[in-house]
Amino acid sequence: MTPNLLTILRIILTPLFIILLFSAYSSARFWALVVFVIAAVTDAYDGHLARKYNQVTEEGKFLDPLADKILVLSAFISFAFMEIIDYWMVGLIIFRDLFVTGLRFAMASKGLEMVTSGLAKLKTGFQITIIIITLIFLGLQGLAWAWAMPILAIIDQYRLIYVLTFMVTLFTIYTGVNYLHRNRPVIQKFLSKSA
Repeated sequence: MTPNLLTILRIILTPLFIILLFSAYSSARFWALVVFVIAAVTDAYDGHLARKYNQVTEEGKFLDPLADKILVLSAFISFAFMEIIDYWMVGLIIFRDLFVTGLRFAMASKGLEMVTSGLAKLKTGFQITIIIITLIFLGLQGLAWAWAMPILAIIDQYRLIYVLTFMVTLFTIYTGVNYLHRNRPVIQKFLSKSA
C-alpha cells in the first residue's frame, strides 16, 4: 500500500540524511536539509493517504511512529555528536519516546489502547521544526555566503539553536507526563491485569 511504502521510504532516507550531514562537501548539509524535509513531508502525507483511502493497517500503525522516531532521534543524536546540543537533552527525548512507545505496545498486548492527544503531534511538529532550523544554520555555514555571516554570528553568539532545543526538550518531557496523566485509568487497568 502507498502509505506504508512512504513510511518505509522515510526509514530508508534516514541513513542518507546522516551520511550527507557528516559529509565533507560544502553543499552536503544543504542536501541533508532537502532529504530531511522530503522525509518529514512523507510523514504528513502517508497518514493523510491512509485515512483518506481507508488504508489504515496494523503494520502502518506500528511502522509510522517508528519511522518518525528513527528520523527525529537520528537528527538529535547527530547534533549532539556535532556538539551543537547536549547529550542529556537527547537522552531525555529518547527516554520519553521509548518509554511511551514501550508502554503503548505492552498495553496493546493486553488489549488496551492509550488515548493520544494533539500535544503529541504538536511535539513532533516542534521537534521537526527545530531540526530544520538547525539544518538551515548548518547549511548556511557550509555554503559560507557573505550575506548570511552576520545572521549566523548572532545565532552562534546567543546559542539560539541550543536554547530552542532546550525548550523542545522540556516540551517533549511535558507531553510525556501529560500522556501518562490522561491515560491513568487505562494504565491502572493494565497494572491490575499484569499483577
